Amino acid sequence: MAKGFGNMMRQAQLMQKKMAEIHDELKQKTVEGESGQGQVKAVVTCGFEVKSINIADELVDPEDKETLEDLIVLAVNSAFEKARKIKEEEMGKVTGGMAGKIPGLF
Repeated sequence: MAKGFGNMMRQAQLMQKKMAEIHDELKQKTVEGESGQGQVKAVVTCGFEVKSINIADELVDPEDKETLEDLIVLAVNSAFEKARKIKEEEMGKVTGGMAGKIPGLF
């Protein structure tokens, strides 16, 4: 039994190491979300860091600041959703889909 447990621990350590490597890679990977038919674009990392916001010149209207703010939020949330899906897919490759079932795994 001790031998089997040792193998299981080694496998867990390898999985943990691989997950840490993927986590670091995902911090560098970027995705783009958009809103307003592409007039507002947000680039974020799969580590959920906003890298840039791009707003089409024709969208900037000092009289309608609220619409612009709403479009920015929508674009950022769109990018975050894409990043979340990529992160789940990459981590799922290592965990065999167990990541969402084990609290605190990632």
